[in-house]
Amino acid sequence: MNKLIILRGNSGSGKSTVARALQRHFGINTLMISQDNVSRDMVYALEGGDEYTQDLAMHILSYGHENNPITIMDGIFKKYQYDKLLKYAKDLYGDEIYAYYFDLPFEETLKRHETRWKVKEFGKEEMKRWWQDRDFIGFISEKIITKELSKDEIVNMIIHDITND
Repeated sequence: MNKLIILRGNSGSGKSTVARALQRHFGINTLMISQDNVSRDMVYALEGGDEYTQDLAMHILSYGHENNPITIMDGIFKKYQYDKLLKYAKDLYGDEIYAYYFDLPFEETLKRHETRWKVKEFGKEEMKRWWQDRDFIGFISEKIITKELSKDEIVNMIIHDITND
């Protein structure tokens, strides 16, 4: 059965770093759907959440379900903006979803953002505008990731969840 890993949370919380590490771990044919890539690079919808972005992400997700043993979705994916996509994921993958919400304080995300190449693209004002406190999905169970966990601890936890289920 194909599995979906969802990594959600605010900008600068470490989702993409963890997603890349998971993709390397699971290897060939692990599909990664990055909200940034879909909305900024493919559709050029800077704030995301529009119909074009969701529709394209849904098509890619469907492809992943049909062709890839593991699909990883990472992004802010605000519930109120991406409800359609998240419900589609639930319908498609059912109980084979492993969802994680990166629940870090705003100050911590700013600190982490300072270490990324994206620091030249956007800053504190944009991150504050995008900020959504504790935006849990509700209809998909999410494990909470806090600032105390290192990247390796998070990656190992997710690998354990996927392989021991």
